[in-house]
Amino acid sequence: MIPRKKIRIGDLLVEHKIISEAQLGQALTEQKRSGHKLGRTLIELSIISEDQLLQFLSRQLQLPFIDLKHYKYNAETVRRVPETLARRYRAIALEDSGDTPLVGMADPTDIFAYDELSKILKNDLRLAVVREADLLRTIDLVYRKTEEISSLAEELSEELSDSDISIEQMLQGADVSDAPVVKLLQSLFEDAVQIGASDIHIEPDEHVLRIRQRIDGVLQEQVMKEKRIAAAVVSRLKLMAGLDISERRLPQDGRFNIRVKEHSIDVRVSTMPIQYGESVVMRLLDQSGGSLDLKKIGMPALMLNSFRRHIHKPHGIVLVTGPTGSGKTTTLYGALSELNAPEKKIITVEDPVEYRLPRINQVQVNPKIGLSFANVLRTALRQDPDVVLVGEIRDQETAEIALRAAITGHLVLSTLHTNDAISTAIRLIDMGIPGYMVATSLQVIIAQRLVRRICDSCIDDYQPTVQEKSWLLAQLDIDSESLHFKSGRGCPHCNNTGYRGRVGVFELLELNEAMADALRREDTAGFTRAAHDNPAFHSLAHNALSFAFEGLTTLEEVLRLVGEIPDLLPEHAEPAQDGAA
Repeated sequence: MIPRKKIRIGDLLVEHKIISEAQLGQALTEQKRSGHKLGRTLIELSIISEDQLLQFLSRQLQLPFIDLKHYKYNAETVRRVPETLARRYRAIALEDSGDTPLVGMADPTDIFAYDELSKILKNDLRLAVVREADLLRTIDLVYRKTEEISSLAEELSEELSDSDISIEQMLQGADVSDAPVVKLLQSLFEDAVQIGASDIHIEPDEHVLRIRQRIDGVLQEQVMKEKRIAAAVVSRLKLMAGLDISERRLPQDGRFNIRVKEHSIDVRVSTMPIQYGESVVMRLLDQSGGSLDLKKIGMPALMLNSFRRHIHKPHGIVLVTGPTGSGKTTTLYGALSELNAPEKKIITVEDPVEYRLPRINQVQVNPKIGLSFANVLRTALRQDPDVVLVGEIRDQETAEIALRAAITGHLVLSTLHTNDAISTAIRLIDMGIPGYMVATSLQVIIAQRLVRRICDSCIDDYQPTVQEKSWLLAQLDIDSESLHFKSGRGCPHCNNTGYRGRVGVFELLELNEAMADALRREDTAGFTRAAHDNPAFHSLAHNALSFAFEGLTTLEEVLRLVGEIPDLLPEHAEPAQDGAA
């Protein structure tokens, strides 16, 4: 238990010479302005770190410090405290055995929170000190909306069966905000934002409705027996996206914006007729994350410096390549954010415009009215731009215009769907672009993928399988017994997957004279040899392996990536030395 009197953290910190009187005065002034608690203010001003403050409180109050990243909590125990109170008081119920439940708090000196939580749990409390960020992350994981979604689905199913009113009439009624379908979608979006899902899939099957969310690149499924609600959900989403609710035979695309838990989310909607109704896939783009920063994409420092040097050149073309969902857009927008300045005219040609950036002229292509990539690009070049971003080079015409623009004094950024950096230059020649034009305009190519990061709450040593050992021996000519790998056991923090979050794997190819000469001759084999002979070039597979050596990802993820890019790792190659993020 904590003393039943208010503890003045600031005075205690000064008394023990953790901070000075002047620093306390600065923090108190800022606290009056922000309204935040003193501890949080001290951390935000970088006067003291969160761990320093928590360890100090732990010693002074004689309370244990619990690292929630490695704590095996029970979800039912955590839910004994309602979510609203858990968030308000930054508290989490950890144990309910015995007469005094164990509760973790970011601020254990808050006696009002202590009293309120004691009433809820009907007992005096044992307190522990926990990090606020870890506490909020755990709350997001535990208080999922899956049960609420199922409950609302049942409610909606009952309402539909009890009423003869058509779905369209119900959705367009005056009380639509109270309709269970709206509450269901609201819970669905809240759950997706809370767990960081990038996509939501709604798929009616013969007897059930499947809702799947893509988390860290992998789909997780929730199955509902109320299949009859599918039409209501799809119709409501079509209304929100401005689509034709009466058209169920043809695919449709649209978008809308919603605000969920202080996040502004841009939702791209795609519908497609399938055997048992319509499938809907929604891509969620968080517009409230602030400016996209190249420093935060995870590119190794040496590679990032090279990339930055090229995007600040006055002309040439910079290409980013990889499959859908590999983070190409994030990299390009990070480059645009860095280049965005009053003295530069920047025009983008995109399909669709994913992030809206100030000062940048962004154009959405629309082939139905003749607004193709090539047509918009021609017009954009008459607008006196310094930098042009082409969302994707899809055909010879667009490629030729983009490369000519790069030769004639413009910096062009674009993407191409190829497996790796080396095949990107070859692909341009295969599209019919003259080799001299590719050699003259092309500056640098970035290829990238995303691999899952091992959950740091359940990371453990890993012994490679026989197949993995054979692969390592064949590729690296190294006995795997001398290498140490990690994997995740699976825990509540990662939904028992062993992974939490993703990390970018990059490959950067800068053109040198040998490569340029091969391209001028359209000698693709010679270009490939020259690229592999470049000591500064390390393949995607090399850099992914370096992450596995460091314990950031697993051998399983590396082999999955190599399976996508066959023959990328030459035999007997040494692991990359600059692949660390």
